[in-house]
Amino acid sequence: MTQEWSIGAHHSGQGYKKYLSAGKSLIYINPIMSFGSIYRMKMNRAIAIAVYLALAGCSGGDPQPLGRGMAKGIPVEATVLRPQPIESKIFTTGTLLANEEVELRPEVSGRITGVFFEEGSKVRQGDVLLKINDRELQAELKRKQLEETQANDELRRKKALYDINGISQEDYDRAVNALNIIRAEREVIESQLAETEIVAPFDGVIGLRYISEGSYVTPTTLVASMQDLDPIKVEFSVPEKYSGKLTTGMNLMIQTGEAEEKYRGTIYAVEVKVDPATRTLKARAIIPNPAGRLIPGSFAKVEITLERIDNAIVIPAGAIMPELEGDKV
Repeated sequence: MTQEWSIGAHHSGQGYKKYLSAGKSLIYINPIMSFGSIYRMKMNRAIAIAVYLALAGCSGGDPQPLGRGMAKGIPVEATVLRPQPIESKIFTTGTLLANEEVELRPEVSGRITGVFFEEGSKVRQGDVLLKINDRELQAELKRKQLEETQANDELRRKKALYDINGISQEDYDRAVNALNIIRAEREVIESQLAETEIVAPFDGVIGLRYISEGSYVTPTTLVASMQDLDPIKVEFSVPEKYSGKLTTGMNLMIQTGEAEEKYRGTIYAVEVKVDPATRTLKARAIIPNPAGRLIPGSFAKVEITLERIDNAIVIPAGAIMPELEGDKV
C-alpha cells in the first residue's frame, strides 16, 4: 500500500513551523528546524510511516488541500513493511571438472597390434582398449607353465619317497622350493603380459586417439584421454570472509555459457586453508549430468545460498540515511 503525505511550513509569531498534513489533520513537527534546508527536511521514514497510519485512521479519506496561510507541501511516498522470505547469496565463477579423468598411456614399449575402441565412445570398466605385441612374453609363459608342470610332478614323487623315509627332509624341501620359484617366475611373466594391454579403469567416455594400429609406442606416448562425465564437478573460490559459512552439504546453482538453464549441485569438499596469494577459499561441488550437457573445462557461474530467512523485514535502499553514528531509516 502506497499513499502520499505532505511536509509543509506555517508562519507564526515564532517563525516557520514544520508540519505533516494528511487529510484534515495537521501535526507540527520540530519547530526549531530551518525551512530553507531541504536536506534537514528529510525525516526518519519509520516515524513518517507511523504518523501517516495514525493520520489515515483519523481522517479516513484522501489528503485534502492545505489550509489558508500554509505553504505547499512536498509529496512523500510511504510503504508498509511486511515480513517476506529472503536468501543470503554469494555469486562467483568456477570451472567444470570431470568426475574422473585419466590420460591413457602404455606401461611398456612395443608395437601396437590392436586398437579396440572408437573415439568418443562409452566404455565399461575392465574393457581392453589397446594391445601391444606380446609374442615373446607368451612364449616365455608357455615355457614356465611346462616347467611348473614338471616341477609339480617331481614334487609328487619326492613326497611319496619322503612318506616312507626314502629321502631326507632337505631333499623334499628343495623340491618344494623349486616349484614355488617356477610359480613366482610365471606370475612375473603374467604381470608383464598385463602391461601390454590398456584397460579402462572406470566407466566413461574415450576422447580423441593419437595412435594407430602398427605404431610403436613408449610409456610417454599419449594414446587418448578418458573421462567420467556423470556426475560432473565444479571447482570455485570464494572470498576469505565467507570461509566460516561455506560447509559441505550446502546447495548451489550453476549456469554455463549463455544458456539460461540452471543445474543444482551439492558442495562435497572444501579446502582446509585459504590461499595466501588470492585470499580465497577453494571448494568443489558435484552435479548430476545424465544428459552429458555439462562439459569439463567449461566456464560456470556459481550461485551459493548461504542462509534463508523466512520472515525478514526488507527496507527499500532509498529509505536508508547514512549518518555519523550509523545508518538510520
